[in-house]
Amino acid sequence: MQNGIAGIRKDYSHKALLEKDVKPGPIQQFDQWWQEAIASEIDEVNAMTLATASADGLPSARIVLLKGFSENGFIFFTNYNSFKGKQLAENPKACLVFFWKELERQVRITGFVKKISEQENDQYFFSRPADSQLGASVSPQSQVIQSREWLEDEFNKAKKNSVAGKRPSHWGGYMVTPVIVEFWQGRPGRLHDRIEYTLRDTGEWKIERLAP
Repeated sequence: MQNGIAGIRKDYSHKALLEKDVKPGPIQQFDQWWQEAIASEIDEVNAMTLATASADGLPSARIVLLKGFSENGFIFFTNYNSFKGKQLAENPKACLVFFWKELERQVRITGFVKKISEQENDQYFFSRPADSQLGASVSPQSQVIQSREWLEDEFNKAKKNSVAGKRPSHWGGYMVTPVIVEFWQGRPGRLHDRIEYTLRDTGEWKIERLAP
């Protein structure tokens, strides 16, 4: 074992998460924690790990950005032809993980994934900076490319030819509709609070405490 790594640890002591204090639904509880995270001025507060798997079970994870949430689910955007897009086409399920270390909190969201509407895609795409629109148009995301210079040349050609102004058909959003949501609050002695919401067949949420 590499020297020093095993000894890295932090004791958590800021807050508690008790059943009597949680909201009846996970989106309501997430919204409360989200507002507190925003108020804490956490850097990249909307950064989340997105875990996907191919049809044969090969997992993959990366950081993406949350771009909206509602009672229906959590939204992010990407290239549909990317590796994650191909995995989601094969296996439309995913897990999202937020880690807000400043608040000693983690949220884990497991659910089913579907593409959002073209109207919603356009609305967000055209709110992005022009260079970000161009980048989405010219980058063959996840594919092997010959060099950084090639990518920059493609970008500059698109910029010169004013490609911006149309959303590429291969780019858009997904919504993760949760069936399991876990809220984790760090506590002293590694006796962390874990509250899990599980969607019942009735559409109601079952709330349970998990051992840390």
